[in-house]
Amino acid sequence: MLEDSRINGKKHMENTQNTIKNDFVFTLKSTCLDENYHPSSETRLTTNFANLARGASRQQNLRNALNMINNRFNALAHLDNPKADRYLVELEIITVTMSIDDENGINDMPLIEVLKTNIFDRKTNQRIEGIAGNNFSSYVRDYDFSILLIEHNKNKSNFCIPENFGDLHGKLYKCFVNSATYKEHFKMSPIICLSVSGNKTYTRTAYQHPVLGFEYVQDQYSITDEYFSKMGLKVRFFMPENSVAPMAFYHSGDLLADYTDLGLISSISTMETFQKIYRPEIYNANSAAGKIFQPSLKHEDYSLTRVVYDREERSRLAVEQGKYAEEHFIKPYKNVLEQWSANFNL
Repeated sequence: MLEDSRINGKKHMENTQNTIKNDFVFTLKSTCLDENYHPSSETRLTTNFANLARGASRQQNLRNALNMINNRFNALAHLDNPKADRYLVELEIITVTMSIDDENGINDMPLIEVLKTNIFDRKTNQRIEGIAGNNFSSYVRDYDFSILLIEHNKNKSNFCIPENFGDLHGKLYKCFVNSATYKEHFKMSPIICLSVSGNKTYTRTAYQHPVLGFEYVQDQYSITDEYFSKMGLKVRFFMPENSVAPMAFYHSGDLLADYTDLGLISSISTMETFQKIYRPEIYNANSAAGKIFQPSLKHEDYSLTRVVYDREERSRLAVEQGKYAEEHFIKPYKNVLEQWSANFNL
C-alpha cells in the first residue's frame, strides 16, 4: 500500500515580474477497495466504486463486484491455472490532491481519483504490480463536461466545443503523470479504459492480440477522444476473449509492448466488471458485437448483474461536483491557472 506523500511537481509557473516560489504540490493517498470499504468524505461521490459502497446492499455489492473481477481475471489468465483460482486482484483507490499557493494561502484541491491494480499469485505467494488508471475520474473533467460544455451550448441550434476545451485538464494530468510523485510510486504509465461511444460505429479488424482480443476501429473521433488527446493519450479499441463489446483503451507509449500480460488482464477484468454493472445494455448484452458494431444504451437484450448501481445519482452528482470544481478551483484561481497553463511545457 502507498503512504501519503507530498512532493513538489516540476516547476512550470512563472510570473512576468517574479517567479512563483511554490510550485504545484501533489499529495497521493491510497485506500484499499475491498468488501469493507466505506467512501470517505474526501472521495469523489460520482466515482463508480463509491456508488456501489452505499446503501443497504453495500457490502454484498462490493463482494459481488470483486468476485466478478477475480473470476474474469482467472478466466483470461488461464495458463498454468487449471482450477481458475490462482490469482487474486487487489485494488487500491488512489486519490490525488494538488496544492496551489498564492496570495490567498494554500488550497488543497482534489484533482484525480483512479483505481490501481495489484495481482496476488497464490501459487508463488508473490504480489505483482498492476496498472493505474482504472475508473479514472477528475473534478476538472466534471466541470468541463457537466458545466462548461452545457453552458456553452445553451440555446444554440448546433452543438459545438468551446475554444481550448480540455487544455487545462490535459496539462494538469500531464504535470502529475510526469511528476516525481507519480514516478516514485508507479512503474508504468496509466491505461484509462472506458466504454465505447454510443454515437459511433466500430468495425472489427483482422488483428487479434493474445490478451486484448480483436481490435476494432471507429468511424470518427469522439469528444472524449479529443479531450483525452490533450492529456497525451491515444486510443485503441479491443474486444477481449468472451467479451461482448469492445472497450476503449487510452494510453501513452505502446499499448502492446509497454505492459505485461497480467497487467493488461487486471485492467480488462476490473473495467469490464464495472462496465457490466453500469453499462449492461452494451457490456452485459446477451449477444456479442458483430464485425460492425453500433453500441446503444437503448439496447434491450441484456442481463443485469447482482450489483445495485444508481445511474441517475451518478449523473446528478457529476453536475454537483463540476460546480464544486468551478467554485473552489476554476474561479478563485483563474489567473494563476491561466498563467501556469500558458507557460506549461513538457
